[in-house]
Amino acid sequence: MEEAVVLDGLTKQMKKRIIVNNISLKIRKGEVFGLLGPNGAGKTTIIRMMTGLIRPTAGKVEICGYSVKDEFEKAASLTGAVVENPEMYGYLSGWDNLIHCAKMHGGVSEDRIREILRLVDLEERIGDKVRTYSLGMRQRLGLAQSLLHRPQVLILDEPTNGLDPAGIREMREYLGKLAREENICVIVSSHLLSEMEKMCDRVAIIHRGECIRMEELKSPDENGRQKWFIAAEGDLKRTEKLLNDLVHSYETAAGGIRVSADREKIPECLSRLIGEGILVFEVRADEKATLEEEFLSITGGVVS
Repeated sequence: MEEAVVLDGLTKQMKKRIIVNNISLKIRKGEVFGLLGPNGAGKTTIIRMMTGLIRPTAGKVEICGYSVKDEFEKAASLTGAVVENPEMYGYLSGWDNLIHCAKMHGGVSEDRIREILRLVDLEERIGDKVRTYSLGMRQRLGLAQSLLHRPQVLILDEPTNGLDPAGIREMREYLGKLAREENICVIVSSHLLSEMEKMCDRVAIIHRGECIRMEELKSPDENGRQKWFIAAEGDLKRTEKLLNDLVHSYETAAGGIRVSADREKIPECLSRLIGEGILVFEVRADEKATLEEEFLSITGGVVS
């Protein structure tokens, strides 16, 4: 799957405090990707660097191959974003807000505006003043604004914040539809583990400015393979190359390694590890609950 966003060594330091520390991610077109972490973890700072609102201290961001630092206009033309609260004029109608936004982008037809309104289900109220909108409607209008110019990458900071359960479900469905049907790379941030599990294809857990874990959230039935934890000791750093042709993904972890692999490949994986002097103590299915356990340890026992 083609990469849409690449973060390479992204770092932000403010005075003597490191807010984001050496984040490297590759995010694909057609997927919903989550930045998951407790409040204050650095998620919004990462998003602000991705959208060019602030400059990184080190590292780089590329949008569809264009550097946000060196080719900002091109990168920005391929990006739609809602960072924190959507900006709009309350005294204007939703339609007039979209017309104003379309003029700033240029080349956005009224047919495109109507197409987006159907997508976000705002056709009935688009003539009403925005100050009469519910929070969910404002979020959908902000989403519409970010989609007018047909971006390849959509970045949303806490898109379900303040929404009721019905609004959260609607937002989740809209974003999944965009990723699947328009092949857009959708990036969302949240501290809500339960919602991210339902919404995202993959998540990166962010804690104290670092990416401490990457997790694919598709089930074995969807991707045809299973996740395994191999409890082991030894020089685990060199085992990735050793298992490269047997596993779909590989990650070192405390006390062993996590792999995504077909069940019939596991005996050969163990044979190779033991043959290289790695001490293998146990192999087990890596339960989905391990993501929740790790997030609970990060947030001090609070999970939403």
